[in-house]
Amino acid sequence: MKIRHIFVAVVVLLALFGMLLMVAELPPYGSADNPGQNMVAQRYINDALEDTGVPNMVTAVVLDYRAYDTMFETIVLFTAALAVVVALKPAEEEGDDA
Repeated sequence: MKIRHIFVAVVVLLALFGMLLMVAELPPYGSADNPGQNMVAQRYINDALEDTGVPNMVTAVVLDYRAYDTMFETIVLFTAALAVVVALKPAEEEGDDA
């Protein structure tokens, strides 16, 4: 039993060390070379109205540029909600006709 605890502690420490190494490689906050500061965002901001004809930029991005992604996210959310409803639905008794 003690070896198992030592093994778990070693695995947790290795995972923590790996995460710290990954965090150390992240670019500084607000840096111009961050992945969030790339040309895609500028294209969405500058060309959304011309490309889609929709004056609302958020609607243009969600429904035109990322339509398939949004559609599949909606399917996943609907499926999860349906699973919750089915799981929480009270069981019907055999003789109950109501």
